[in-house]
Amino acid sequence: MTQQKLLDTVKHFGSLTEHVLVVGDVMLDRYLMGEVNRISPEAPVPVVLIKSQHDRAGGAANVAANLSLLGISTRVIGCVGTDIEADILLNLMTATNINVEHVIRSKQRPTVAKTRILGGHQQMMRLDQEDNTTFSTEENAQLLGAIQAEIARKPAVVILSDYAKGLLSAEVCQQLISQCHTHGITVLVDPKGHDYAKYQGATALTPNKKETAEACGTSIHDASLIEKATALKNTLNLEFLVVTRGEEGISLIDADSHLLPATAKQVFDVSGAGDTVIATLAAGLIHQLSPLEALQLANIAAGVVVGKVGTVPINRNELIEALASEQSSEQAHKVCDLPHLMQKVEAWKKAAQKIVFTNGCFDLLHAGHVTYLEAAKKRGDKLILGLNTDRSVSALKGPTRPVVHENDRARVLAALESVDAVILFDEDTPLNLINAVKPNVIAKGSDYTADQVVGGKEVESWGGEIALIDLVAGRSTSNIIKKLES
Repeated sequence: MTQQKLLDTVKHFGSLTEHVLVVGDVMLDRYLMGEVNRISPEAPVPVVLIKSQHDRAGGAANVAANLSLLGISTRVIGCVGTDIEADILLNLMTATNINVEHVIRSKQRPTVAKTRILGGHQQMMRLDQEDNTTFSTEENAQLLGAIQAEIARKPAVVILSDYAKGLLSAEVCQQLISQCHTHGITVLVDPKGHDYAKYQGATALTPNKKETAEACGTSIHDASLIEKATALKNTLNLEFLVVTRGEEGISLIDADSHLLPATAKQVFDVSGAGDTVIATLAAGLIHQLSPLEALQLANIAAGVVVGKVGTVPINRNELIEALASEQSSEQAHKVCDLPHLMQKVEAWKKAAQKIVFTNGCFDLLHAGHVTYLEAAKKRGDKLILGLNTDRSVSALKGPTRPVVHENDRARVLAALESVDAVILFDEDTPLNLINAVKPNVIAKGSDYTADQVVGGKEVESWGGEIALIDLVAGRSTSNIIKKLES
């Protein structure tokens, strides 16, 4: 999917009535931030002079915060204590429009809280408050009642955010997944632990690389990790499996295996990145994106949040800005030299994608050009445009042409959704370029005949075809120039 389509999708976040239910271990993330200038005289430890304190929704609450700030209606099932941390956490969630009607308040355990002490950007210590013992009969009864009430509301997606704090037992997971199957509800799971059997039958899991290796009984350095992860997916009867791999990017395992390169420009803190991935994945799915498309969106969102300090959710405006930046970068990278183009061609052919080639001057881009290129793209999966240099345009059209410089023509053409790569060529014909690329289809205007198409015979010799595209009558650069001169 192009960046423009992803951008259009995000702009429509919040327009649907569907909601997402997040079930899992909600927690409070507290950050005590300060400076370190000396060592304590009492013990060989740094003294942190506290400058600020920040309380943030963590764990399943952070997943919910990501969804809500993306514009998705969100409800939460979780468990907190009867302490001050519970009040703070519930206030944080309600402040971001998360429905907390079915967050249980237990007298038997404290609110899960993680207090991180930072000196500058360096984490010095983490203090944890939790009780991850098995839920009592009373707590489980409250929990299952809450699940039944929320499933009756028919969420579009249910996310299980498991931080191994006791809420998502095997019994709860299987009951929840079973109820979701009955109602045709998608179930996404951010898993924990070594035994993934309790997630059997979910739609998808999103473990990180380390968690995947542990679940597969192997090492993160195992060259066959993705193969073993594929076997895990099949064993658990998942529709797809997502493996977040840090600086290596994200792998999607469905009928095939796809690797999405990491998008982060600068990494300050990876905490919460997995929450952002599963939340954005869910948001994309309820807006009818495919798993791969939704994951492309999630990958960009994760690249934003790791550039922040602490657990900070993505919001819709940030994602729109990141997509616009990616789109601009993607368009610029469509303009290739030959080695770069051949790398793209190799990848496209490896993915069994049908390559279309066309060429021309494309001076003073007009509706006829755009319509022609859209029609050419429909003849395959990827469209390569061989663009005449200024010298070769002058040789063909005369000394007053081109009107637009070759680099400007290339950049404008790269902005078209129908064009996947632009390469300048300086020869009288693009024959050498065609022989290098070996496209499946060569496209030219219907003002040519098949035997007049340069490279046509060559393309047919390796099993390709010639496509003659109808032109829009009355649209040409020459006509535009004549009108300007009159």
